[in-house]
Amino acid sequence: METFYITTPIYYPSAKLHIGHAYCTTIADAIARFKRLAGYEVFFLTGSDEHGQKIQRTAQAQGKTPLEYVDPIVDGFKELWKLFHISNDDFIRTSEPRHEAVVQEIFKRIRDSGDIYKGEYTGLYCTPCESYWTELQLDEHGCCPDCHRPVEKVSEEAYFFRLSKYADALLKHIEEHPEFIVPTSRRNEMISFIKRGLEDLCISRTSFDWGIPVPDDRRHVIYVWFDAVINYITPLIHNPDMEKFWPADIHLVGKEIVRFHTIIWPAMLMAAGMPLPKQIYGHGWLVTDGDKMSKSKGNVVDPVALVEEFGADAIRYFLLREITLGLDGNFSRDALIQRINADLANDLGNLLHRTLNMIGKFQQKILLPPTEGTDLDKAFRAEAIDTAREYRRLMEAIQLSDAVKLVWKFIGRANKYIDETMPWKLAKDAAQRSELANVLYNLAESLRIVSVLIAPFMPSTAQRIREQLKVPQELRLDDAETFGLLAANHEVGKPEQLFPRILVEK
Repeated sequence: METFYITTPIYYPSAKLHIGHAYCTTIADAIARFKRLAGYEVFFLTGSDEHGQKIQRTAQAQGKTPLEYVDPIVDGFKELWKLFHISNDDFIRTSEPRHEAVVQEIFKRIRDSGDIYKGEYTGLYCTPCESYWTELQLDEHGCCPDCHRPVEKVSEEAYFFRLSKYADALLKHIEEHPEFIVPTSRRNEMISFIKRGLEDLCISRTSFDWGIPVPDDRRHVIYVWFDAVINYITPLIHNPDMEKFWPADIHLVGKEIVRFHTIIWPAMLMAAGMPLPKQIYGHGWLVTDGDKMSKSKGNVVDPVALVEEFGADAIRYFLLREITLGLDGNFSRDALIQRINADLANDLGNLLHRTLNMIGKFQQKILLPPTEGTDLDKAFRAEAIDTAREYRRLMEAIQLSDAVKLVWKFIGRANKYIDETMPWKLAKDAAQRSELANVLYNLAESLRIVSVLIAPFMPSTAQRIREQLKVPQELRLDDAETFGLLAANHEVGKPEQLFPRILVEK
């Protein structure tokens, strides 16, 4: 069996959860579910990045220890993933003993190779981003080029990683493996960043103690970004699954942290003598009114309240359909409601309800044996198979939005097929009963296929459709590429509304 390993970044414990937190993880979940659907053995990892000066300062300001501060926030992440039907196989907390042991092991391995040395760091540090910068890298206001907030001057004894040593090797790898950094715009940014020159990286701090201690020198704690990225191998390194799943197939990360994942992390792996991940995919931001969501800007959207109001599958559908992976995408409550009413209630919901209602009314819920049928029937069946095959291609290429739109194009075709064949007229003519059986069978089969194709995006809805069709819950992509798997004389269930229309007061 082929294997597939996908990760999200491990999320920083922000006290205010917003829909942007759910966006990246929903993408990863859809990819993981598709791979399982296609027969892969999947390992899907997410988690929380809990160390650093910012966390310690925030906790102290609230009269708490860092762990007391982050514990309820991390619990909130875990509850959010349950609400969004996230199917992760493991959840890493960087404060866990198992992670500390692996970080210290990798630190020792790189130090023993000669690529870590002790020195004195004097420079600029952005505490909110936990990033080091030179004067030349600051923005026009002398602030952090990422978050544009003030930086602090830092001077302390520190350990350094010989990042500069790996500049040529990194460039060579990126140029020889164009799929390593996706999309191309992120790849070009990183090539440019490396060519401007890499400096050795300060990888320890002594001015605070909330972090993983440096082996044999506990006055130092390991730099949060050196610590955090190692989480990707923490669950595997002393596990037989290491050979099975590593190197990771894809690290899915926000575009603002591509640099850490495509420069620092690969250089660390090279120094440790380990294979590099196959791909780092830098997705865009979720924005409102053209501005990135953030607590400081006051434009966050509460994902828990959204799920309680609209349901997780509706939000997953909107995020995956509306936003082209790699680009920024706009979140709007009005646009979400429009999609729910048009795509989910009208298109998918009506197709299921009309089909099951007609099978119940005209054939006592029984699917009669189909025949070859008309040219229209044959064309409809062929389009169902073509849709499933093109869907596979798009999903393998991680073109999620296009895959969702393709499925809904076929759902629209199925609704049109009802209008073209007019089963209610066929039911009135005894001579047309055979064609009525064909039409109703084809519609039921199309819904079975749709239930497979939407499972990565809308797992709960896929299950509800299959329950109403009374088909097995086991899902395989191969079954979507075969038309005619519903047995003759199969009994379907009673139609139930999938998505009630939302009435909006003007």
